[in-house]
Amino acid sequence: MPAPGQFLARVKRSGPPAVALLLGPEAYERRRIKEALAALYPTEAVARHDLAEVSLAEVLDDARALSLFASERLIWVVNGEAALPRTRGSAADAEGDGESAGDATALNHYLKDPTPGVAVVFEASRFDFEGDDKRKLDRVRKFYAAIPEVVELRRFSPADAQREAAALVERAGFRIDAEALDLLVDSLAADVARIAVEIEKLALYAGGRAIGVDDISALVADARAGNVFALVNALARRDRARALDILDALVREGEYLPLALAFLSTQFRTALAAREAGLRSSQQIQSHFTRMGVPMWGSRADQVYQTVSKFAKPQLERALRVIYKADQGLRAARPDDRIVMEQFILELVG
Repeated sequence: MPAPGQFLARVKRSGPPAVALLLGPEAYERRRIKEALAALYPTEAVARHDLAEVSLAEVLDDARALSLFASERLIWVVNGEAALPRTRGSAADAEGDGESAGDATALNHYLKDPTPGVAVVFEASRFDFEGDDKRKLDRVRKFYAAIPEVVELRRFSPADAQREAAALVERAGFRIDAEALDLLVDSLAADVARIAVEIEKLALYAGGRAIGVDDISALVADARAGNVFALVNALARRDRARALDILDALVREGEYLPLALAFLSTQFRTALAAREAGLRSSQQIQSHFTRMGVPMWGSRADQVYQTVSKFAKPQLERALRVIYKADQGLRAARPDDRIVMEQFILELVG
């Protein structure tokens, strides 16, 4: 299966395939592919269908039809998962299963003799490659097994997101401090689609100067919480200097340090609970805590998963003991909050 970059290179060299399947949740790469393909066709030659609203057979009928306006067309099909057979046992579901089986057969027939000049791209972005979603994604993959061109859109790792963010900044033509780039990636949980949007805004704001940590904190939503999360990452790397720099940034921003410590405590407690439950992806974490009645949105689950992946269970338990000690220090008579937090960092990474 080609990676997104390989697929785009192949399209540039040989043109788009007759039928392709984009599989997975990564929105940034999906948008890049869509923009690259759409640029090959005039606007009137690009059609969009939603399989939550029309059948796969109707999409294929459109692909077979001749256009009065363009000999070459792009048909973009979203919600590819909606074409799958239902799994429950009602009569309506049985009827749906028959229709879906017919759709799969029709797709197989179309692939044997696709319409020249027409590119059909199916987008199946609902499920991830790990955890509870993996079985559902395998069903999607099996249903569309006849499509030879499948592009897996996997989420960026934090390191890959950092590299892509740096490349986006370079292409946007402005400069950003390394610490500010770290904060941008951390605060947006390595979601490159969101990072790309924020970089577009920062490019307009920069005005020829370098973007710093203060700019990110002021302009990027959730960056203040992200700064605390960046502290978690620095502690995980045992990067004492970086952790102290982030603490200094929090103090300069006027962050209430007992609240920051409370966030750290929640982060480590949630990560420990996730590790003890054997959760191995952000999707599993989100599903697990949601079932328990604990609010858990996607970016928050990503943060917890990153903490789980960086800290072993004994390290998480030790971190909670050190946090408890720091909390006692902050509650003492006339404490210097910054000194207490500095001692906390030194003890945890020492």
